[in-house]
Amino acid sequence: MQDFDLKPYLSQIKLPLPQSKKGENGRVLVIGGSKLFHAASFWSASMASRIVDMVHFSSPLMENNDLMRVKAKEKFWDGIVVPYESIDHYIYEDDCILIGPGMERGQTTKLIVNAFLSKYPHKKWLVDGGALQEVDPTLLTSSMIITPNAKEYALLQTHLPNYSITQLPCTILAKGETDTITPSGISHLEPACAGRSRIYLSGGSPNMTRGGTGDVLAGLVAGLAAKSDSFASCVVASYLNKASSEQLGLIFTPNDLITQNALTLNSLLLPHLSQPPNLPLQS
Repeated sequence: MQDFDLKPYLSQIKLPLPQSKKGENGRVLVIGGSKLFHAASFWSASMASRIVDMVHFSSPLMENNDLMRVKAKEKFWDGIVVPYESIDHYIYEDDCILIGPGMERGQTTKLIVNAFLSKYPHKKWLVDGGALQEVDPTLLTSSMIITPNAKEYALLQTHLPNYSITQLPCTILAKGETDTITPSGISHLEPACAGRSRIYLSGGSPNMTRGGTGDVLAGLVAGLAAKSDSFASCVVASYLNKASSEQLGLIFTPNDLITQNALTLNSLLLPHLSQPPNLPLQS
């Protein structure tokens, strides 16, 4: 990893307090999956579950489909699989909603994603994967985050012929050999952007081209952003995913990256605990 001072961004990550109660340290909803791509959404949900108190998972494929409900519950044990017909309740209740991992491009995804963003413009949405390929970028607001790879970035730009993607009001984590993180409102002179500028983070294992590493990153961002500043969460997540991949080397799976991210994040955050946990002595 490049030499980068992560401390100002780590300091903005909200840590669990000793007196906190269940649910107060973040709840994430993951909406994703398709007949073709089912693992991606579970990688995202599993990563987020390492950080927040609760992860809810649902998929449009589960609507009126008992077999899909059974399969989802068999694959995702790190949170709660919730019925898609009740999805509005969880969108309203949860702190961050990640939509898109494993969703296929097409009219169905387009209708689902844009309807949700139109209905809940003030929620903290993280738009990734298939949802990002079908989103109407004019619906993106300052409360939202997008995580495009190079192809998705180029596709988004075709929908914005008159201005650059970086002028969108949302927080942007553009993925690549060098990640570019753009804070919300940077081109709109919003007060929230005062004193902020784009961050460029290079590094990472060559194995980060492996399918699933972007889904892990999306879950990592969602978990951090549930209770913390979106821009700081993207910076920390980008740095962490790259650093963890370098620690793993050239041969690893998305599940390995999830585990290593949790270990690396612990090592970074524990020194920042204002009140270390009162652990019982080992006998």
